[in-house]
Amino acid sequence: MKHLARQELESGLDEIRHAPKDRGTLDLIVRRPSENARRVLEVGELDLIDGLVGDTWSTRGSTKTADGSAHPDKQINIMSSRAIALVTAEQKDRWPLAGDQLYIDLDLSGANLPAGTRLAVGPEAVLEVTDQPHTGCAKFVARFGADAMKFVNSPIGRALNLRGINAKVVRPGAIRVGQTVSKLTGD
Repeated sequence: MKHLARQELESGLDEIRHAPKDRGTLDLIVRRPSENARRVLEVGELDLIDGLVGDTWSTRGSTKTADGSAHPDKQINIMSSRAIALVTAEQKDRWPLAGDQLYIDLDLSGANLPAGTRLAVGPEAVLEVTDQPHTGCAKFVARFGADAMKFVNSPIGRALNLRGINAKVVRPGAIRVGQTVSKLTGD
């Protein structure tokens, strides 16, 4: 698998910066039924307790909670469709390897989506962006290369949240690939 070099990755920043600010598209839903397993869905269900129904988030646990249980503010992992397209050299079949559940064409930068921002996914579900950082892990390096990890965690990568953001479900509902994702105001 070819991993892009830092210079190749940086050449894609302009495309990422031109992502929609207020209304984007849900491009991919991925359930993680077990460790290192991925199931691409056309339709998913977001639940207040379980996050993405059928995903292992609730059973994975976290080193960031006192009792080791799943972190409530890391229920849903979201990555920019434009960022993952760049990192995978436009190989959409490799997107699920990043380990996120939702891939959205939307500006995920901290300036555009600070913690507390709510996102409507389709007509039913609502997510809330949390303040928990999403920085990746050794698996991300193995799958996309050290330069990709350095790129997404660089100062510009962190400002744009190229590795992604964490969110929690605040209103449950069905979601479908192709639906609009809208930034809510005054909610």
